[in-house]
Amino acid sequence: MLDPMQIVEVPRRLAAVIRLTVPREQIQQVMGPAHRELLAAVAAQGVATTGPWFCHHLRLAPALFDFELGVTVATPVAPAGRVQPGELPATTVARTVYHGPYEGLADAWGEFMGRIAAAGYAAAPDLWECYVSGPEASPDPAQWRTEFNRPLLC
Repeated sequence: MLDPMQIVEVPRRLAAVIRLTVPREQIQQVMGPAHRELLAAVAAQGVATTGPWFCHHLRLAPALFDFELGVTVATPVAPAGRVQPGELPATTVARTVYHGPYEGLADAWGEFMGRIAAAGYAAAPDLWECYVSGPEASPDPAQWRTEFNRPLLC
């Protein structure tokens, strides 16, 4: 299920990120370890997080995920292994929230992109999703929430 679409001006936000480029079928194997690595590096530096973790997809290709796994932070992080300072850009986005299991993300994105096009907007080449509530909060996938953000070309 998707919430109604909103058009939102988002400010630039500092982030700590790990850049990953992996075949689509490997995404489940790399996400968990990278997420743990990211949070450990941020905690080791004593940097406060300011939001949920996210995936910022930089390039969309059917067989390849090219993205930054990240978390927004209060102050810049120092490079540590694969963890690098990054940001989510200031931009105008189409936003919604998906309710449900991660297996439904691809179909939900397709529906959301249809809504964006039907409203007459042109989407930028990137997108990000923020994992607001997931398995760590509830074992029931119906309770999971993923925020979709698709930058718009103005």
